[in-house]
Amino acid sequence: MKHSVQEIADLIGARVLGDSNRQLSGIAQVSRATATDLVFIEDERFLVAALNSGAGAIIAGDFAERARSAPPLLIVPHPKLAFARAAALLAPARRYPPGVHSTAVVHGSVKLGKGVTIQPHVVLAEGSVVGDRTRIGPGTAVGANTHIGSDCNIAANVTIYPGAHVGNRVIVHSGAVLGGDGFGYVRDSATGRHEKFPQVGTVEIQDEVEIGCNTTIDRGALGATVIGRGTKIDNLVQIAHNCQIGENVIIAAQTGISGSCVVGNDVIMAGQVGLGDHCRIESGVILGGQTGVLSGKVLRGAGVVYWGTPARPLKDCLKELASLAKLAKKH
Repeated sequence: MKHSVQEIADLIGARVLGDSNRQLSGIAQVSRATATDLVFIEDERFLVAALNSGAGAIIAGDFAERARSAPPLLIVPHPKLAFARAAALLAPARRYPPGVHSTAVVHGSVKLGKGVTIQPHVVLAEGSVVGDRTRIGPGTAVGANTHIGSDCNIAANVTIYPGAHVGNRVIVHSGAVLGGDGFGYVRDSATGRHEKFPQVGTVEIQDEVEIGCNTTIDRGALGATVIGRGTKIDNLVQIAHNCQIGENVIIAAQTGISGSCVVGNDVIMAGQVGLGDHCRIESGVILGGQTGVLSGKVLRGAGVVYWGTPARPLKDCLKELASLAKLAKKH
């Protein structure tokens, strides 16, 4: 479906320079754009390449205002964000036809909302609820008494253990496991055996969370593991039992979070971060790649970047590395 440049500008709050009636139907990177594609640039260094591309229109910052351009320009303060919003219009998410596939196994007590899509070989156990317009992908297993909200997209081969609560507009990618048992054991000093501690809590995924492929989020031992609203979790992440993850947190691939950690709002964790048990990462903290936080530690300071193992402010790490480099030269 085609949309005019002006329609897109109205959606993203942009000023248009050039032909506002031009029709667009897709999005692309600059090097592959055609006359019906919208592109974006964030840096003036790439302006000439964009202007000389085949793009139908360009989203750019104030630096492009004086450019002489054949394709129309949409001027905004944050081009990448504006492009993401325009993409929802030009490249909307795939819609799945509603209905329950004949190979799905749906218990008679399950409650399905309006416009729900249940794809092949899905299993929905007793007492489960699926909200309006939610899609459950092929081979996914949903345990008993699980609640899944509206407008969710649960991909193929996801496993959701019994009693989990998934909010609205949640995306769960293939292979993720929500609500498995936490890694909790008590050692008997007399025998040396490790005896399993009860894992009878639940997991709560709040609205607008996205969970990557093969990520695992354990249920609480006695209470709930909670993932806050708007948090985005990459592939291959492990979140252990009883963790409390705040809102709008970013967690990159291969991060491991041990049990009973508390993570505040707006925290950013780069790839391969590791948190020991009972850590507290306060709101706004940034953990660089492969940062290791020792058990029980508290990291504070919105906007402060931590790095290394044990984690310390980046500026301190860089000073230490510089000192080591000087010492090495002396030997």
